[in-house]
Amino acid sequence: MNKMKKLVLVVVALSCVPGRCVPGADTSHPAPTPVLVELFTSEGCSSCPPADALLQQMDRSQPIAGAQIIVLSEHVDYWDHIGWKDPYSSRLLTERQGSYAAALGGDTVYTPQLIVDGRGELHVGGSTEVLQKAAAGAKIPVQIGSATLQASPAPAIRAHVEADGASSRHDAEIFAVCALDHAESQVLRGENSGRHLQHVAVVQSLVKVGRLEKGKTFSRDVDLPLKPGTNPANLRLIVFVQEAGPGRILGAALRKIGN
Repeated sequence: MNKMKKLVLVVVALSCVPGRCVPGADTSHPAPTPVLVELFTSEGCSSCPPADALLQQMDRSQPIAGAQIIVLSEHVDYWDHIGWKDPYSSRLLTERQGSYAAALGGDTVYTPQLIVDGRGELHVGGSTEVLQKAAAGAKIPVQIGSATLQASPAPAIRAHVEADGASSRHDAEIFAVCALDHAESQVLRGENSGRHLQHVAVVQSLVKVGRLEKGKTFSRDVDLPLKPGTNPANLRLIVFVQEAGPGRILGAALRKIGN
């Protein structure tokens, strides 16, 4: 491996939700355009904490006017054998990053890496032009409705997901993510030994829940698995629609379960 390092229930009467305005809404203040930012990171990589901090800052400050930055912290596992096993790492997320590398024409994976809307890269300390460009594009409406905790046969969140592909020119895949709203670790070994690390929107599960055909709508209850012992009050649900490849993000929505 090349060790190269680079630096809801939101349904309110007469209101706007991300990517979609409800009839009767105040159209003088349109809903912000969702922009999905995926950070591929690892607690075993000494170059990653600044990117983790940047992701938290973007989530907190929402720096792009007219945009809703929806962040995901995706911990890869290829650093796990170098002194510290990241407790949030996943082979699935490593494979997702590898798919991006192939789709974007790269020849290797590295951390940290920030992918914006499935198409561009954002570098720590670099220009926000890629975010602004993503915010200027049209998105299809995506909504997360009612969500309930299911205790059996295994812990899960059942949520109602809707997406409107009326304006879409291509078929696309619909993914749902359970992410920890916040997480932290005291790293004991490896490159970050002795550091107390904090993260936001840490992916616990990423599941393909359906397919959105061009010109059609998607409306379905979906079950999202939870790891045993997960505190539902510390969860975010993120749903996004993505062209195959993985390709461009066509729409996204976020709901914080703890709110």
